[in-house]
Amino acid sequence: MSGLLGVRLLLLWGCACFWLSSLAQAALIISGNHGAQQETRGAARSLQKRSTNEAKVEVYSMTVDSTVTSRFAHTVMTSKALNKANSSQEIFFEVELPKTAFITNFSMVIEGQVYVGEVKEKEKAKKQYEKAVSSGQTAGLVKASGRTMEKFSVSVNIAAKSNVTFILTYEELLQRKFGKYEIQTRVKPKLPVQDFHIVTNIYEPQGIAFVDAHANFLSNELLPLVEKTVTDKKAHISFSPTIEQQRKCPGCDATQIDGDFIIKYDVNRAETLGDIQIVNGYFVHFFAPPDLPRVPKNVVFVIDRSGSMSGRKMEQTREALLSILKELHEEDYFALIQFDSEIDSWKESLTKATKENVDEAMVFVNRISARGVTNINDAVLRGVNMLLTDRQQKRLHERSVDMIILLTDGMPNSGVSAPHLIQENVRSAIGGKMSLFCLGFGDYVDYSFLDVMSKENKGLARRIYEASDATLQLQGFYEEVSSPLLSEVDLRYPDNAVDFLTTNHFAQLFNGSEIVVAGRLKDEQLDNFMVEGQASPQDWNVMYPDDEYIFGDFTERLWAYLTIQQLLEKSKSGAPDEKANATAKALDMSLLYSFVTPLTSMVVTKPETEDGTDSPLIADNPYLFSRSPVLVWCLSKQFILFISVIGLSPAVDGDPHFIIELPEKNDSLCFNINNRPGTIFNLVRDPKSGILVNGQVIGEKKISPNGEVKTYFWRFGIVHKTLGVRLEVSTKDISVFQDVASLIHFNRSLTVTLKDSVKFVILLHKVWEKHPYHRDYLGFYTLDRHLLSNSVHGLLGQFYHGIEYEVTNLRPGAVPEKPDATMYVKGHELNVTRGWQRDFRRDVKNGENVPCWFIHYNGTGLIDGDATDYIVSGLFKTV
Repeated sequence: MSGLLGVRLLLLWGCACFWLSSLAQAALIISGNHGAQQETRGAARSLQKRSTNEAKVEVYSMTVDSTVTSRFAHTVMTSKALNKANSSQEIFFEVELPKTAFITNFSMVIEGQVYVGEVKEKEKAKKQYEKAVSSGQTAGLVKASGRTMEKFSVSVNIAAKSNVTFILTYEELLQRKFGKYEIQTRVKPKLPVQDFHIVTNIYEPQGIAFVDAHANFLSNELLPLVEKTVTDKKAHISFSPTIEQQRKCPGCDATQIDGDFIIKYDVNRAETLGDIQIVNGYFVHFFAPPDLPRVPKNVVFVIDRSGSMSGRKMEQTREALLSILKELHEEDYFALIQFDSEIDSWKESLTKATKENVDEAMVFVNRISARGVTNINDAVLRGVNMLLTDRQQKRLHERSVDMIILLTDGMPNSGVSAPHLIQENVRSAIGGKMSLFCLGFGDYVDYSFLDVMSKENKGLARRIYEASDATLQLQGFYEEVSSPLLSEVDLRYPDNAVDFLTTNHFAQLFNGSEIVVAGRLKDEQLDNFMVEGQASPQDWNVMYPDDEYIFGDFTERLWAYLTIQQLLEKSKSGAPDEKANATAKALDMSLLYSFVTPLTSMVVTKPETEDGTDSPLIADNPYLFSRSPVLVWCLSKQFILFISVIGLSPAVDGDPHFIIELPEKNDSLCFNINNRPGTIFNLVRDPKSGILVNGQVIGEKKISPNGEVKTYFWRFGIVHKTLGVRLEVSTKDISVFQDVASLIHFNRSLTVTLKDSVKFVILLHKVWEKHPYHRDYLGFYTLDRHLLSNSVHGLLGQFYHGIEYEVTNLRPGAVPEKPDATMYVKGHELNVTRGWQRDFRRDVKNGENVPCWFIHYNGTGLIDGDATDYIVSGLFKTV
């Protein structure tokens, strides 16, 4: 191992992240060094010179796949690597994400086995991780590092000559700034990668106004590789250079892929009170009315000139202030205060921003120099009193907005220096009458202190990084907050229509930004849901009835995301009991929705292999993978249940969606079966082996607002007549009938192995028990289908030995991403559509999109006979 110490290889992109005024960097790093986990930046610097030991780890695939649905971004980052060394290595996967993003899943695929992370309370996850590592098991830990949630890291012990696939998923609500949303992917692979992709799909029901994609590394040769398809409401952007196209020169290892890949877009906006979208009982309201007149502002700049600001920081501050002063409108009023231990004002009251006054102020700014220590308390209070006095004396426009912008780089160490006392003094003095914005310059500022103080006073804080672009960071922040359009915005909804509402009062709306409110509907009737004023509620299920591939119930996850973010903010300030209550609620929701927040971590553990000598679990010698304690049952070594994650074949999952995988054709077919809740279908029937599988469907708790009745499988009956065994699997438990009845509970994945025959895998999809519509449901997958006889039949069984078909006449469909075609199968000529279905074999929680040819009308023409021919009278019946 000593030869591997200090070796780090930057795997890929950084992150797909939303642009902040200071770039949120990201890095994915491979390391063979057990003792250098924290040195991320140093590691990145060390990559400038390639080490000969880098060959010990080969990174051969990197993908960033983002789906944005109504501003809510779901990003999956996948990287595949091979440990080519002769001994195990601890590989570090390190990512810096946007501070507003929540990791929702981290999975590893090691030696063909899939291990899915589980979100736990932070200390519990850490203990489980340390226990796994100390016992020699492969383990990964995802955690938020620091109060700003900027770093996430995973270290994994990988055996010699083994492959590992990292799959990291995170979600984020894109924030609108300067009239656009931005998705940024920082790509720094350092070496060419065999399989490299950046893919983004955007779905915006309001309509897409524009989409732009660019990168600072795009040469004339690479530019045509950026593919962009934009329709009215959807956009697809991809960048997939080959390994040769990535090289700086033919045959060399240097790559020209090094920089930021940025997508910018905005949506169409009608002159209403916003756009409301509803999915399965949850709504989200986007509010950004166009063409509002600008509101004059009164701004006091409070500038730290203490000794720590000397040198480049003070020079950059002066440069930024000079540019900002030039941007003031003549109807604005402004003041300048500089402070160390003493407080000096340019003038004793605010001054109108005429050209003459601005020129005079610029002379004052040029004379600011660093000295002394830091008295933040008195400096901010001076600015507050200045605004209050001018207001009382009616020197300012009645319809104008008051704000203070504080810039400091250090800790308060003069006058009142206790942060909590300063916060109390400032909050009391402001009294909700103005906004305070805080800029923390550099690494040594008490950012938490500034963050709380600004949010207690209707403002926000931003960290300014010490870098060559600090001037631009300062200017960018000012531009963001310098154009208020509305103040004290209240979005009100009928009390009898909504509950669990996120924050609906906002101190201000700035030009180019957007207000977002989410909540849950009490009444499913859209007619009862109106915003005071004029708004446009739209039911997503009606708008996109076939777009199942849009990830999940995004409005519910967006609501949970916003609620957790706001609870975390409440946990930073207020009375102790209020903070404790907000923290507890944020923790509960983080665990419920599997979000990695400052309160939680995600841990993935690869269990040890059972030796099997005294255990009934030895069948097929599987790894035992369990997200939580689960009972494992064995009957006579012939009928065995165990937990596993394995490659699967024909399947039924979802609403109910049938997926027929055809490896020999490298293709899949899919169809839906719709019928009344309670219907029992025959899925598999093999008279020769005596194997029977039936499934019963259940409806949702309520009929959705569009009247559609969705059904899911919730119960399966499995019979092996030769062994005299019956097995009933439901969303609640498992009943085994053989001489005596036994009751078993299972958690996520159940494999049923029949002696010398087929295996069935049943996946349990858990749904929040208080969800207004959805219920828990089951997915059913088949392994080793070739072991069944040629007489096998049923909705799934008829496809176990393959099917012949031909697809021709590919043509545009109703949706550009879903072309139509003609299929010739079983003597029928069918119109089919290229689409996607969810396959949950690798990711039980989120699933993955499987491209397939969709056969309409309950599979008519593909299945033998009619769907009703497969209805049976009981869970263990054949007719």
